[in-house]
Amino acid sequence: MSHATLPHVTLPSPSVSWPLGVDRWPPRRWWNFFRALPFVGLHVAAVVLPFFVAPTWAAIGWGIVFYLVRMFGVTAAYHRYFSHRSYKTSRWFQFVLAWIGCSAMQKGPLWWAAHHRHHHKHSDQEEDPHSPIVRTVWWAHVGWVLSGRFRQAPPLRDFEKFPELRWLDRYFTWLPGLSLALLCYWLAGWSGVVYGFIVGTVLLYHATFLVNSACHLFGTRRYATPDQSRNCWWAALLTMGEGWHNNHHHYQSCARQGFYWWEIDLSYYILRALAWAGLVWDIREPTPKALSAGRIEPLTSERPESNDVSPVQGRGE
Repeated sequence: MSHATLPHVTLPSPSVSWPLGVDRWPPRRWWNFFRALPFVGLHVAAVVLPFFVAPTWAAIGWGIVFYLVRMFGVTAAYHRYFSHRSYKTSRWFQFVLAWIGCSAMQKGPLWWAAHHRHHHKHSDQEEDPHSPIVRTVWWAHVGWVLSGRFRQAPPLRDFEKFPELRWLDRYFTWLPGLSLALLCYWLAGWSGVVYGFIVGTVLLYHATFLVNSACHLFGTRRYATPDQSRNCWWAALLTMGEGWHNNHHHYQSCARQGFYWWEIDLSYYILRALAWAGLVWDIREPTPKALSAGRIEPLTSERPESNDVSPVQGRGE
């Protein structure tokens, strides 16, 4: 199946609709208590526990390693593979990618990909689950995650057929995270758990969330996409390449989001290494047509005045 025929999914509209900049507390039912409790608890632990558990060099070192591995699980697995199918792999390595992605504690691959495809179909429109333009920066960054509105996701026809992915997505998304916490304890004791897992997970959350919030507000626009996606270099550094967001919204099925050598894209570099090892293949590169079509000259940080679609937008050419 080509990217152009990937099925879109339809989700219910969010239950909030206040515009960007309205300074008031959201409606009473904007969040789900039981959904928010583990998330908030992890943040509290990340702030409180460092006062009682001292960091060690081993804990910090492994924390950096696991941050990079798990960020790759989000960027290259959940995003570039399950959401956009920008490269191919074997069934067993597909499960490995799903497992690594789950260790980031951002729900399962099928849930993640379903919501992300919906986001691309309605980017910065009313149906977008996390637009900082339509709603608020807070909602786009973290509010939608805490809302019970998006707890369920329609099935993905292209990946729902794999029982091991359904098993992991529906029942055991917690298992990779728990396994990682135990590994951190084995490698560096309680310091490893606090800094390698808990603090690392919170940092991973907010680096990932920046793509939804900051990358639609800050940076430059190279391409005339129908949304307000932007290339944000500092977000790209924190997310191993995801910050080149305007590039991505212009050519969604491309595995490389840093289109030029100076646009650092660590996830893409690792994918090339995996391709050399024979673990992935058919990596989609930016075509000359994609690089040249729909360009804005000079680069701009201004909001688009129209919703003109760039020539390759949404077609995966």
